[in-house]
Amino acid sequence: MSLTVEILDTVVTAETPEGILIELRPAGITVRCYAFALDLLIRAGALVGLWTALSFMAGIGAAAYLISWFLLEWFYPVAFELSSWGATPGKRALQLRTVMDNGLPITPAASITRNLLRAVDFLPFCYGFAFVSMLLRRDFKRLGDIAAATLVIHRQQATAKIALSDLPPLAPVQPLAPRDQAAVMALAARASGLTRERLDELAALAAPICGDAGRSGPEVTRRVLAVSQWLLGRR
Repeated sequence: MSLTVEILDTVVTAETPEGILIELRPAGITVRCYAFALDLLIRAGALVGLWTALSFMAGIGAAAYLISWFLLEWFYPVAFELSSWGATPGKRALQLRTVMDNGLPITPAASITRNLLRAVDFLPFCYGFAFVSMLLRRDFKRLGDIAAATLVIHRQQATAKIALSDLPPLAPVQPLAPRDQAAVMALAARASGLTRERLDELAALAAPICGDAGRSGPEVTRRVLAVSQWLLGRR
């Protein structure tokens, strides 16, 4: 049996200026498209409201509308990314945020850079360059993110709370190669820092070692972690 946790895992490691290593989960294309669509609807709604309010002002109203459109198009994302949320309303609704490559809050210069380069990402049409760049990179960066050294990540959610010391050791149902043993113990070491859903997803890959091939869920996860205790010699 060969486990492929490292291949399927999209977590990237960043080092803070203090030398602390942190794990970040880059957001993929699908969830970012949903966030973009939500923000597009919000901006469109705001522009419709402005047009309704300014239409009776003739030339002055048209000028005010064009200025408002320019500000919404180019500074809407910057304003929200520099807020305490670190994300536009669309990204916030989907539990995303924009940070620097080292995990720190985004800077004004980086936010302006990544958003101005949306004009390049849009080429040749409908964000073609952005899609190609994101598909080719493990961290799903578009060109603007590469230039600004930024990263769109999933917000840290509540972590799974499993006391490994309380799990009764469980012998694997089949012999494990050294690589597989290391993968199971690495999963146990990371368990306290993973969300329940992510932990269950990774444990399902190792389910065959405890006779639960093809199954997933909290009970399967507990049995996989119990095998890690057996591998550590706690029998």
